[in-house]
Amino acid sequence: MASVIGFRVLPFFVSNSENKYKSRVQVRSLGDADAKLLPSDSVVVNGTSIGGERGKGGTSINQGNGHLRSKVEEKRRGKDEALETLKPLWNDGYGTETVRDFFDMAKDIVKHDGRPPRWFCPVSCGRPLKDSPILLFLPGMDGTGLGLVLHHKALGKAFEVWCLHIPVHDRTPFEGLVKLVEETVRFKHALSPHKPIYLVGDSFGGCLALAVASRNPAIDLVLILSNPATSFGRSQLQPLFPILAAMPDGLHSAVPYLLSSIMGDPVKMAAVNIESSFPPGQRFERLSHSLTGLLPYLSGFDDIIPRDTLLWKLKLLKSAAAYANSRLHAVKAEVLVLASGKDNMLPSRDEAERLKNSLQDCVVRHFKDNGHTLLLEDGIGLMTVIKGTSKFRCSRRHSYALDFLPPSMTELNYFCDQMIGLLHLDSGSIPFSTLEDGKIVKGLARVPNEGPVILVGYHMLMGVELSSLAEGFLREKNIIARGLAHPMLFSRTAESSSSDFSLSDWMRVFGRSACYPKQSFQIAFNKITCASLSWWFT
Repeated sequence: MASVIGFRVLPFFVSNSENKYKSRVQVRSLGDADAKLLPSDSVVVNGTSIGGERGKGGTSINQGNGHLRSKVEEKRRGKDEALETLKPLWNDGYGTETVRDFFDMAKDIVKHDGRPPRWFCPVSCGRPLKDSPILLFLPGMDGTGLGLVLHHKALGKAFEVWCLHIPVHDRTPFEGLVKLVEETVRFKHALSPHKPIYLVGDSFGGCLALAVASRNPAIDLVLILSNPATSFGRSQLQPLFPILAAMPDGLHSAVPYLLSSIMGDPVKMAAVNIESSFPPGQRFERLSHSLTGLLPYLSGFDDIIPRDTLLWKLKLLKSAAAYANSRLHAVKAEVLVLASGKDNMLPSRDEAERLKNSLQDCVVRHFKDNGHTLLLEDGIGLMTVIKGTSKFRCSRRHSYALDFLPPSMTELNYFCDQMIGLLHLDSGSIPFSTLEDGKIVKGLARVPNEGPVILVGYHMLMGVELSSLAEGFLREKNIIARGLAHPMLFSRTAESSSSDFSLSDWMRVFGRSACYPKQSFQIAFNKITCASLSWWFT
């Protein structure tokens, strides 16, 4: 059985660019017999130490369970206790890392060392909340494991994030990768049998996640599949694959640019760190500058997926799709499929509907303006999608009270600017409150800062005032006003026929709960939300 060895090293993927990555990474290597503890100011990826000097990391201690950890880290852990809750409008870090960072990090991680696939934990994720579940990221064709770089900080608050790295020159067959992930899943399940295990599969990783789930129906798994490659046999690029195999080496240098244009939307990638609230002219100027700076990075695909690796990955994709499709009937896991509307590599939109009809418990969300590399493009925050579809939970059953995570500042700004901007103008709803002396003032000054408080309303303006009310409580009082509604509003029959990430999903993000009357006060007065205000629809 594969051994599990953990160690923490510094810094995270030191780059040759102007921006140096000074965070840490925890690497877990499975089946790597000669793994060893490296100095704490260096980083190992594929067995190669990048940067740092020896002798600064402190001595290591063996905990007796196969894990190694430095004494310095043990001392730090004693002082840095895990948080139990997040504060409203927390910083999710969206836009602080971009696709440029993906390519900069990939330059170092793709170096050849001849060692097997392994797990690493990006330290940009930070420490998760207490008793958080684990999230295993299974990469797409690139194999780097860096596909969640835009979402590390947000996901790191709610999950213990592990990313699978498959070296460029590794030739492990699909069945071998399935066994590797399966051993990790069973290991984590044995440690925490009552917690769900999340598998986030990107393209090829989606096939891998489905295969593992089909072999472990008794384990509580939540699968999040981004444009899964189960439709590889119906790819619109099938006629090009024989041409790629016969292409001379001299022409292969053009393949990375072809792949980059097919796999993702460069404009969406360049727009990640550009605020949607900017005026159109300023936004266009920043987007043009960002896109111009991104284009030279696309040549990095040649190092991430060289010719021999590309041909191997195509064969791997074929076997992965066949394996996963033959076992869909055995998948008992909870599944969320994210499908792009402009995927030029796979028929992802149609495949999402096929999976929804083939799997026992599957929900689909479409993103009509995104390309194949959905998780590296603007307009989607993975943590937001998980919360909005009620997929985040820390136990076997989802609880609207216990599993609620407050909205971040990014989510509030996006919701107000993109989702309800015109609604604010149309409804013109403005909150007022009455002071103790009877004076009526604009705003929420009279509302107490400590609760619990229940605000009872009866659709004063047909419900259109609720978004303004929730925003006002967040911005003025830093308080989450959570709405309670009948479960019918959140049932699958009430979902839109397009299954887009819609307003009903955003209501979940901001705490609107499906609840029967007997459960209303449990949520309103629960220890997690007792300091918040709740409105109760009658």
